[in-house]
Amino acid sequence: MMQVARLYDFGDIRVEQSARPEIGPDEMLVQARACGICSGDIMPWYIRRKAPLVLGHEPVGVVAEVGAAVADFRPGDRVFVHHHAPCFACSACRRGEYVQCATWRATNLKPGGMAEYFLVGAANRRDTLKLPAEVGDLDGVLIEPAACVVKSLRRSGLRPGETILIIGLGIMGMMHVRIARQLGAGMVIGADLFERRAARARELGADHGLVVAGDDLVEKLRAATGGAMADVVIVGPGNSRALATGIAAAGKGATVVQFTATPPDEELLVRPHDLYFNEIRLVPSYSCGPDDTREALDLVRRGVINARDLVTHSFPLAQINEAYAQAQRPESLKVVVTF
Repeated sequence: MMQVARLYDFGDIRVEQSARPEIGPDEMLVQARACGICSGDIMPWYIRRKAPLVLGHEPVGVVAEVGAAVADFRPGDRVFVHHHAPCFACSACRRGEYVQCATWRATNLKPGGMAEYFLVGAANRRDTLKLPAEVGDLDGVLIEPAACVVKSLRRSGLRPGETILIIGLGIMGMMHVRIARQLGAGMVIGADLFERRAARARELGADHGLVVAGDDLVEKLRAATGGAMADVVIVGPGNSRALATGIAAAGKGATVVQFTATPPDEELLVRPHDLYFNEIRLVPSYSCGPDDTREALDLVRRGVINARDLVTHSFPLAQINEAYAQAQRPESLKVVVTF
């Protein structure tokens, strides 16, 4: 038997006993050491539709057992495991659109990352990475979220010297700050409702940390850029109002990235006339693929992304409810559950 954290509803998470998974010939069993709490897991509409489920998809662990047909991993290997992995053979994979692959969407960790042990199937081994000794467990937890940011910035087309505005300075916003700076952005501007987050963004490399009050973001951005506005806008909050603000903050020829899902019934009112003549691109960026996780591991290995700067709280599995409550507070960046 083992312990798992199972969510029945938003705010209703229970630590329960569950059978330890049994492996097949092409599977491996991983003993969890740490697992991050994803931003999506604290969005009520998003997580409720998946309940009941064992939480967690940002795990780091140690291979405990491998099936007879597994040759690429062995017991004792410390690994990051991506909860989705593609087939590499379908038309979506051939185009590099891994998240549209049917295999990618069907794969998962069994029962989930918030469990003392979890099963990694043959498909998920394709995006399982061995961790070098210099990458600690809490650093490794950052690989999956950092990979989502790698993909977001790739889809944004950010070029050296350009101005980027990052709306929302939670953990994903802070990672955008660090990686955009690493990619050579000319001016990095973060915006958030809270001064402490704006100040932290400046400490992590942003040129400006704007504190938003009401609808004044566009006005503050205009002042910071001398009227040029942003070449790239990353919209972190998952709502249409934030997206509309992001479009209003975009300069001519800019790209606006929708980084977070919105509820399925939410609509966005735009003026196609303005998009057309200003040639503004609205680009979604959903999750990440195996190319992104490998680049993210390299960023973690080089210290561009690290737990020292970004992990603010750590809790044992027994305190899973306290961990999720903490993850919803504005003073938190990354909250990690340890085993």
